[in-house]
Amino acid sequence: ASENGGWERVIPAFRSVCGEDGVSLGEAVREQHGRDESVHRCCPPDVVVWPRSVEEVSALAKICHHHHLPIIPFGTGTGLEGGVGALKGGVCFSLRNMDRVLDLHQEDFDVSVEPGVTRKGLNSYLRDTGLWFPVDPGADASLCGMAATSASGTNAVRYGTMRENVLNLEVVLADGSIIHTAGRGRRPRKTSAGYNLTNLFVGSEGTLGVITKTTLRLYGVPEAMVSAVCTFPSVQAAVDSTVQVLQTGVPIARIEFLDDVMIDACNSFNSLSYPVAPTLFLEFHGTEKSLEEQVTVTEEITQANGGSDFSWARDAETRGRLWKARHDAWYAALALRPGCKAYSTDVCVPLSRLPQIIVETKEDLMLNGLTGPIAGHVGDGNFHCIMVMDPNDQDEVIRVHEFTERLARYCMSLFPFSFIAPLFLTFELIPSYPFDTSKTGIHSHPLEKKVIKRH
Repeated sequence: ASENGGWERVIPAFRSVCGEDGVSLGEAVREQHGRDESVHRCCPPDVVVWPRSVEEVSALAKICHHHHLPIIPFGTGTGLEGGVGALKGGVCFSLRNMDRVLDLHQEDFDVSVEPGVTRKGLNSYLRDTGLWFPVDPGADASLCGMAATSASGTNAVRYGTMRENVLNLEVVLADGSIIHTAGRGRRPRKTSAGYNLTNLFVGSEGTLGVITKTTLRLYGVPEAMVSAVCTFPSVQAAVDSTVQVLQTGVPIARIEFLDDVMIDACNSFNSLSYPVAPTLFLEFHGTEKSLEEQVTVTEEITQANGGSDFSWARDAETRGRLWKARHDAWYAALALRPGCKAYSTDVCVPLSRLPQIIVETKEDLMLNGLTGPIAGHVGDGNFHCIMVMDPNDQDEVIRVHEFTERLARYCMSLFPFSFIAPLFLTFELIPSYPFDTSKTGIHSHPLEKKVIKRH
């Protein structure tokens, strides 16, 4: 900006686009937009703007492009990877004022929403339609932000991740041009024509453009839902049960693993009384008759592996409490050591080797005296160690660093195509690769993803 007249030229240009109230230089506001829920320190932008339409986003992007200013899109700030930190300053586009549900096509099972619409907000809007959007990462995140990060969640084992549920995206590129990845106004369920631009932008994490509208696939609300909790004598037994349930073809909606440390933390944090043992949280969707079949098969498998009788959650309120406990796992883990910080690993491996990886990870944590309760979407081979540590204890920081490196390299040595992210680097915000923001105008978003080279 200094090369082009400085901020004294840029700020009036921003205000001409989104008004006096749509631009802020306030320190508190900038700091609010320079951090998310992660362990990383705050890196505030130089200015925050609140566009109200795609046209305003485009106009603001053109100004930033002209002045070589990085752009940092901001949704709800619920991320856990530090992606909203303004590493090189720049302009934060806070998209909360773009909060309309634009097009609902009930007969076609799809809807288009702006970035300010959250997951819970959309499902509240859909309440009387018989439809819902099932991708559930836990936080009440922006749906466009969920597309940008390719969010997953507890329902992914049955309904897929964001990648399988985004039909079209409206995106503002770094130079302010507006594109529609599947064509303007189009809502195709499938296509084999041309480049798959939609999936290019899903998971791009703010590096390729600002997502200003997403068209999503919807589903009919199941006739019946029932949740259950089952405890096991060992981690191996719990994860073996998961693999066997999936191998039998049970269309289970959710199957989540919590180890004994995590279930103890959830009990304390949510005033629950589940046995402190390796545990599966399960949920079944379908007709009343199909649920009976699903539950019967699943119970047979869990009991064969030494599992307890199911503890049922049948009504919506009880099910809500159960899954709230699962979604609060991050905060429950933090509560184990007040005043400490949390850092989450993220490993996804082939299902057949999942029991081995979790068992050996648990042994590594205990051997090194680390607090790392484990929770995972084990239905798709994914689990997290929520590392709770004192950032002022350098010995513990080093041990956590070495553990996360070991975990990543071990998985990569066994499975060259495993997904490993994020990796522990440091408590400072450090980009994982060089990225010239002055040329693209879009902020280098993924802070923690790192390539593990195989030798």
